[in-house]
Amino acid sequence: MDTGGWEAANPFLEAADPKHPALIDQEHSLDRLLGVVNVPTGVWIDEAGTIVRPPEPAFARPFSETMPQVVAAVADSLSEIPSLPGVLEAARQLPIGPGQRVDPDRYFEALLDWIANGVGSVYALSASEVVERSRPISPDISAAAAHFELAQHLHRHAMAESAISHFEAAMQLQPDNWTYKCQAWTCMNPGSKPTEGYNKAWLEAVDQIGIENYYERVEL
Repeated sequence: MDTGGWEAANPFLEAADPKHPALIDQEHSLDRLLGVVNVPTGVWIDEAGTIVRPPEPAFARPFSETMPQVVAAVADSLSEIPSLPGVLEAARQLPIGPGQRVDPDRYFEALLDWIANGVGSVYALSASEVVERSRPISPDISAAAAHFELAQHLHRHAMAESAISHFEAAMQLQPDNWTYKCQAWTCMNPGSKPTEGYNKAWLEAVDQIGIENYYERVEL
């Protein structure tokens, strides 16, 4: 998901070198339609188009394994952006790994089990369980989506200053939506590299909730 579309997402796609089609959600439609609030997120949808697991954190590997790549990608900016070391330190503390809040190995095993067993997998949820685990759409969440859509429209049409109040309203109305926050901070602090404004906003928001709560627990 990126309001900047292909131009913004392409460097990351080239670095990842995926062996499958990659679609870019330029409108953040997955937020509005499925309740996605952070990345990476996985949604299990079967051959009939039925959701059997609603959005939840989905990492392919423990973050400790990918951290060296992250550090290497921003190495040239460490001396230029004072807040960047703090962001990297916070990222190191994310509870992503064996036996933690988000366990990539367990998630991958569950995914393989579903691929092999389909509806017979213990990890495929019933319709009622999917509904129970899904995020209810409150009036505030609906209003947040409307403000965010308007903010994106204004930003794309060179009215960045006018977009700010709507980005801020979306973040206030749905404070647990990190895709809104990260996109808003990117638009409000433009640049091809990490910016001080973005990093400081992210660190301040993370300090308010605790880095251990940045991702919801995956219940398998």
